[in-house]
Amino acid sequence: MPEHVVTVVTVPPRATAVVAQTTTWELFPQLWKPLLDEVYEFVRTRPDLASETGPGPKWQNVMLYKDDRPAVEVGVLVGAPFSQHGRVTPSHVPGGRAATTLHRGNYTGLGAAHDAVHRFADENAMKLAGPSWEIYGHATPDPRDIEIEIFYLLG
Repeated sequence: MPEHVVTVVTVPPRATAVVAQTTTWELFPQLWKPLLDEVYEFVRTRPDLASETGPGPKWQNVMLYKDDRPAVEVGVLVGAPFSQHGRVTPSHVPGGRAATTLHRGNYTGLGAAHDAVHRFADENAMKLAGPSWEIYGHATPDPRDIEIEIFYLLG
């Protein structure tokens, strides 16, 4: 598997529709899908919220990890403001200076991408500010084509 190249970028905040939950790392793998399904049940009724236009998928999935407990927000990027609907709330991924890498391939390699960002921060005396997030590319038939952007806000 290729090495994850980490860079520092300045990113704007991006609007999301999410369900927030505080959980454990042990339970999170079983929790994220039902939370995401809850968000999709809402956004599919609101095409005006689409973050992308044209044929094909309209939303990119987002996982925001607010801390290490983890307090998470699971949802999608949106392109318009909206009011809370049940547990689906408007939120955003943070803006600012961030360390980032692009993970390509199977989801099982995500841990290595996160580790690469931590190593980069340590080697460059950078402080990770707390929140991190993943923005998922659209699903593909071939797992080798999956792309996930990983961001860690810098202090």
